[in-house]
Amino acid sequence: MRRLAIVLVLLAAAGCAARGGVTLAPWQAPLEREHPLTGRIWDVRAARFVERDALAQRLTSARYVLLGEKHDNPDHHQIQAALVRALLASGRRPAIAFEQLTADQAPALARHLASAPRDAAGLAEAVNWKRSGWPDFALYQPIVEAALNAGVPVVAGNLGTATIRSVARGEPGAVPPELSTRYGLDRPLAPAAQARLTAEIRDAHCGHLPAARVDSMVLAQRARDATLADSLVSRADADGGVLIAGVGHVRADHGVPLYLAARTPSVPIVVVAPLEARDGLTKPEDYAAQFDGALPFDFVWFTPRMDYKDPCAGFPAPRA
Repeated sequence: MRRLAIVLVLLAAAGCAARGGVTLAPWQAPLEREHPLTGRIWDVRAARFVERDALAQRLTSARYVLLGEKHDNPDHHQIQAALVRALLASGRRPAIAFEQLTADQAPALARHLASAPRDAAGLAEAVNWKRSGWPDFALYQPIVEAALNAGVPVVAGNLGTATIRSVARGEPGAVPPELSTRYGLDRPLAPAAQARLTAEIRDAHCGHLPAARVDSMVLAQRARDATLADSLVSRADADGGVLIAGVGHVRADHGVPLYLAARTPSVPIVVVAPLEARDGLTKPEDYAAQFDGALPFDFVWFTPRMDYKDPCAGFPAPRA
């Protein structure tokens, strides 16, 4: 029943969007719906709030549009779907690449789309989504439907699972050589960016990642970011591409935008990051502390939040 409710709400949003403008269904995440920032969009560079349709218009001028998410928040996915629909309604026909689809799944994806090019629901079964570890495909289905209905490519953007694991384990030669050469993965990032990414990886593992694994896990993240960038560059034509990925991947300071800029200098890139509102943090600047003092996005769209659980609460204290 919960999956059906999510699908109905998101499909209702699609119907509203078809009537014009960037329209969302009622919020689904349960907390902070009445927060003063919820629903507002912050233009980071201009330091001002903007309206939904102004944001959608801005996206039409970008070759690459990166739409972040907190994976389990349905409101983030309905924002992604609404912006994809708005971009398509403008006449643009970008490729839509997904972090959630890997190179392993690309052949099954291609077979499915060749036989059923408008079947978004069947895509999940074709790529065995249920065993992927991602949240319910119902959250992503409206984005896929928008792409297929417009006849634009749906792209498996991520490295193969076995390759990611090999890189993360530090196995020599695990990073595809052409990827390493193309994006300089054999060299560290600039010191500040390398330090930020290293801290992010440590924090994501709640301080329990063995010191010997930190560097290889950082490299695995960089390899994924480079591959996501590569998937956009290789599949995009004159209408560019859209990336659907976690907020950590779309960070401009050490994520996919860095690799896009290296591969295609001076090409316009716009990053939109939905962020969950938090009690007591009532100004956009308050959220910069989560990102080393500066919001590494072009736009932040504040949403309700799913919960206040501490992701590290179940772990014992890390060893000194």
